[in-house]
Amino acid sequence: MSRDLHDRAVVADTHNDLLMSVVERPPHRWAEFFRERWLPQLLEGGVNIQVLPVFVDTQFRPEGALRRTLRMIECAHALAEGNADRVQLCLDGEDIDTALAHGRIALVLALESAPGVDADVELFRTLHRLGVRVASIAHWGRSALADGSGEDATGSRLTSEGVAALAELERLGVVFDVSHLGANGVAHVLELATRPLIASHSSARALCDHHRNLTDEQILGVAATGGVVCVNFVPDFLARDRAAQTVDRVVDHIEYIAALAGIEHVGIGPDFLKEVAADTTPPCCDGTDYTGIPLDSSLPGLDGPAELPALTEALVKRGMEEDSIRAVLGGNVQRVFRAELGRGR
Repeated sequence: MSRDLHDRAVVADTHNDLLMSVVERPPHRWAEFFRERWLPQLLEGGVNIQVLPVFVDTQFRPEGALRRTLRMIECAHALAEGNADRVQLCLDGEDIDTALAHGRIALVLALESAPGVDADVELFRTLHRLGVRVASIAHWGRSALADGSGEDATGSRLTSEGVAALAELERLGVVFDVSHLGANGVAHVLELATRPLIASHSSARALCDHHRNLTDEQILGVAATGGVVCVNFVPDFLARDRAAQTVDRVVDHIEYIAALAGIEHVGIGPDFLKEVAADTTPPCCDGTDYTGIPLDSSLPGLDGPAELPALTEALVKRGMEEDSIRAVLGGNVQRVFRAELGRGR
């Protein structure tokens, strides 16, 4: 029953760093490698909408950030063009509807922290022309636009360029993503936002006190814009106790956010790390990056896209109604994307 429900639902994953994996291959292999490595998993997991974040790792910052950003965007276009029978790079809600109607996975390009832009806010227009439709403006640390949650002790709000970036993204029809943004930065965005926001991969801080998670006030703020908070599956963001890091704990976070803000404001942003790390981390390394999160971190029974049906099974076992499950799996994100994606002012 749960697999049938999963297959009938629109499943939207708002954060999978698979571009980091694909772009490490030679350009002539991008489309083929995606088809071999990632497409089977997305199909097995029933993924219908896949957000592809462009994340620029520390070794490319600051000098090489824009070049790396453009290379990853080109990679996304290449893998989409080389697999046009199964995927489609989408610029608006109509594109997503068309892709789904033809049995293709809808791909949506996103910027994660946008280091390639830095303080040159006008470059968001360039990246919009290249297909970017979701964007955040900070990661763990400090950017020219805002501080990430790892810098919460600074108490910083958006910089003047960050304020301009929010306005420009709203004007372009690029959905603003508050995941990774510092606490005061989120508050600042909530004061200024005039369009729905998303948190592409953030869980509930009330259930796990980690700075990467959102407080009740922040969750309610995102919901008040008409947006969606997409639960992150990284074990350390779900529970401090390793024994509690289970699929059921993901359901706990989903249910908590739904009870607090409404079922229409919950989605999923798994942030699968294990396979991306395996594809991008040299054997010499210790498996932990500067954030302190193990790069091979994974949730037992839910450690990659192919295992997403396990979440639907867990939601059914918890007693969640079918309409609510469909909303969480992707219906809510599809609603926001249909209304906002690419709809400039």
